Amino acid sequence: MSRNYHAVTAEYNALYNGGIAFEAGKQQLAQTYKDNFWEILPVERIDLAEDDFGAPGVGPQENENFTRAEEKAAKAIQKHSVYVKGKEYNPQIDEAYILLGKARYFDKRFIPAIDAFNFILNKYPTSNNINRAKVWKAKTNIRLNSEDVALENLQKILDQEDDDISKEDLADVTAIMAQAYIKLDSLEEALPYIKIASENVKDNELKGRYAYIKGQLYNRLGFKDSANLAFDEVIELNRKSPRIYMINAYIAKAKNFDYEKGDKTLFLELLTDLAENRENRPYLDKIYNQIGEYYLNAKPVDTAIAFYNRSIKNYKGDKYLQAVNYTTLGEINFDRRAYKVAGAYYDSTLTQLEQGTREYRRVTKKRENLDDVIKYEDIALLHDSILRFVNMTEAQQLAYFTEYTSKLKAEAVEDSIANAEKQEAIQNNEFYKKEIGSKEEKEAKGGTFYFYNPTTVAYGKQQFQQIWGNRKLEDNWRRSDKQSSGINEESTDAVVAISDNEKFDPQAYISKIPTDEKVIDSLKKDRDFAYYQLGLIYKEKFKEYDLAVNRLEKLLTFNPEERLVLPAKYNLYKISTIREDNLMASKYKNDILNNHPDSRYAEILRNPNTQLASDESSPEFKYKELYKDFEASKYQKVITESDNYITIYTGTDMVPKFELLKATAIARKEGFEAYKKALNYVSLNYPNSEEGKQAQRIYSAVLPTLENKEFVAPAETDSWKVVYSFTPQESELANEVRMKIDSAITKLNYRDLKVSLDYYSPENQLVVVHGLDTQLGGRGFAQVLRERKEYKIERPFFEIATPNYKIIQLHKNLDAYLESIRPEEEETEPQK
Repeated sequence: MSRNYHAVTAEYNALYNGGIAFEAGKQQLAQTYKDNFWEILPVERIDLAEDDFGAPGVGPQENENFTRAEEKAAKAIQKHSVYVKGKEYNPQIDEAYILLGKARYFDKRFIPAIDAFNFILNKYPTSNNINRAKVWKAKTNIRLNSEDVALENLQKILDQEDDDISKEDLADVTAIMAQAYIKLDSLEEALPYIKIASENVKDNELKGRYAYIKGQLYNRLGFKDSANLAFDEVIELNRKSPRIYMINAYIAKAKNFDYEKGDKTLFLELLTDLAENRENRPYLDKIYNQIGEYYLNAKPVDTAIAFYNRSIKNYKGDKYLQAVNYTTLGEINFDRRAYKVAGAYYDSTLTQLEQGTREYRRVTKKRENLDDVIKYEDIALLHDSILRFVNMTEAQQLAYFTEYTSKLKAEAVEDSIANAEKQEAIQNNEFYKKEIGSKEEKEAKGGTFYFYNPTTVAYGKQQFQQIWGNRKLEDNWRRSDKQSSGINEESTDAVVAISDNEKFDPQAYISKIPTDEKVIDSLKKDRDFAYYQLGLIYKEKFKEYDLAVNRLEKLLTFNPEERLVLPAKYNLYKISTIREDNLMASKYKNDILNNHPDSRYAEILRNPNTQLASDESSPEFKYKELYKDFEASKYQKVITESDNYITIYTGTDMVPKFELLKATAIARKEGFEAYKKALNYVSLNYPNSEEGKQAQRIYSAVLPTLENKEFVAPAETDSWKVVYSFTPQESELANEVRMKIDSAITKLNYRDLKVSLDYYSPENQLVVVHGLDTQLGGRGFAQVLRERKEYKIERPFFEIATPNYKIIQLHKNLDAYLESIRPEEEETEPQK
């Protein structure tokens, strides 16, 4: 009786309530889980984070129903177990352990779950739940990335006699094995198991899910006909299975449609019926996207655009689908060469994708490639239009803007008349009359006093201004000689306002056309450079050779600067060789050889196989030589020569290198602020080059740490220097002093000291003694050099802390530092 009591109480009390909580938890999990139909669906609807591997008693408690189920299972075990002499006499305890393990599993505490399933396998070898425990243990091992162990154990179950395993257990085993193979990316091995699972499972929700997964696997393996048959199984289930499976099965079949051999009319009718079915409203984003894809393949591209936009407007939470819509619209505009619009769509795409994913990086790269083309197309368009007006005669300018402003006036008057008619219609409206009636009417109807209601007062003021305009507070304000009223009066008011508005005055536009030759010349240079850059971008990045030829040939018609002429011709020659246009190639080759025989490009054409990287005419060689000058502190020469080479090698990959070298030389010569401007220029003008990116990193991360000009207090540092200053005319003397100090360091055995000759500015170079520990030590060493007859360095000097020396070199504020230490200098006799 005791055993039966415990069995019945455990089954119909603790386990019954635990089972109800467990099923409620599963239902809640299914409702909150969102399947990603862009990937192969998992067999189970469970969302896992990377750190969801719980230890015993530890783990995220996300669903209180699973916690309750676990508590009930534990209660059944603790209160109703009848374990005597190594044998359990309560047949419900193995059910309790199954519930305990399942609750922990869905609570994402997989290690404690395995403990529960192992208890059944070890303690209840004759239980009728052995297969279930093995299946759930295998599921848990897959979640712990132990697929090989799971597959080995599940295969042992399948190897049993057919009578030993039920259809339900067979469906579970094969479904889990399919999931393991999918995780191992062995799709061919997964396919037969998911087929068995879909044939044997009884639950219609799982039947639809398994059939859909089967179709996905066939698709991945390239068997579209078999995939369509699997999707048909899902569709035939109709309302027996969740509708989301059926809709996605239709969409998956549509993606497999053969546009060459299939019946397009019937296919479009099917998609249209899906869109018009009221039950499919939650899935209109998917359906409209597929209709857009149909029209994109059938070639009415404008209709496709309309449906992609409909899909965007019917957004139902599928971010990846939104990204697909935006990307497709971006591609369409890119193919139409509407690069600015394409860039906007790519920007929208990035907002829908997770950062760091492969798709995000791919779209980012596309968007970055469009930055330059959008920038230079805008410059070319704007400057072309301005220069077109500049080249007009005064009479042509006046005629053009007179016609333009006349159209604006006509539109303004028309809008004004329409507005007046609208106001008249409002005033004649019964509702309006009811709301804005007389005081007596309002009071008769029990309404409030008009002027006590701020809403009606504000509305009345608005209506008055729209009908009468801004009238002065004076007698006879309604007279016609003051201002007209009604519809005709409204249009007259508009005409009066138009006559005073410079928006409608041709001279206002003409006055903005530049006349200064410097401004016009600057516009031409910017326009020409934009056309040149566009030619290179279309040639190198997009392989749009027609567009590249158009921009470069148009550039040559502008009579541009000499620095752009030769590179433009050379790039036209290169394009013609790529397109195998021999006539055009000969034209530009002969042009370069005849008109620019001494140029580097002519040398390349004469000797195409020459390795010019080591030739003295190559930009690489020039850069190396210039870098040697930089190391020799010839900063002015580096700046000047860099400017020359930037002009000569415009359009090559070496230009950003020269720009960055020039910026670094500017830093050494002119200091922090000049360096900041130079870096900003490099980062903005060459954003896609490695040098431009490096300049941006320095500008954003390094410069803010160097901006402080405040000198540190002497007590805050234990590193000092002694400095002697010389003018450029005293270079020989400076070098002589440096050599004397070097000799003194060696002879006097000052091992930690060293001396250098540093550049400070075009007017100053510094001999600096490094490695001193204190200010007084530095002063003492300088006095030794002054007093010892073999050195006799009587040159004025000053001590400076190492951090302050860095500041004066960076900010070129030596005078400020000397001013700050002047009182101390005046007390130092040797420095007078």
